[in-house]
Amino acid sequence: MKIIDLRRFVAVAEELHFPRAAAALGIPLASLYSSLEKLETEVGHPLITRGGDTKLTPAGVLLLGEARERIAAAPAPAAKPIVPAGGKAKASKGKGRAPVVKGQPKPYKKRQGR
Repeated sequence: MKIIDLRRFVAVAEELHFPRAAAALGIPLASLYSSLEKLETEVGHPLITRGGDTKLTPAGVLLLGEARERIAAAPAPAAKPIVPAGGKAKASKGKGRAPVVKGQPKPYKKRQGR
């Protein structure tokens, strides 16, 4: 069992509401559903009843205690690397336009005669 799947299961078990648990974890709802389905497949029993009323099944209650122990024993997740702000510089294409100076015509246009 992956620690991340166990963390997601514990979040759902504490909230008993899938959208709130996904928001608390900062992940998409579909990702939360797929993680719980993987965990249920691994365990071999349904862990949470879905539908009108979200509840833990007896297998889910048993797994909840074990999941909390494994999460507490696991090392802390690695910090995300800090990426400097900014992006890639874009290469210029062609000559571009000359800077606009007041009082002078643009270099690529002819003055209109009167």
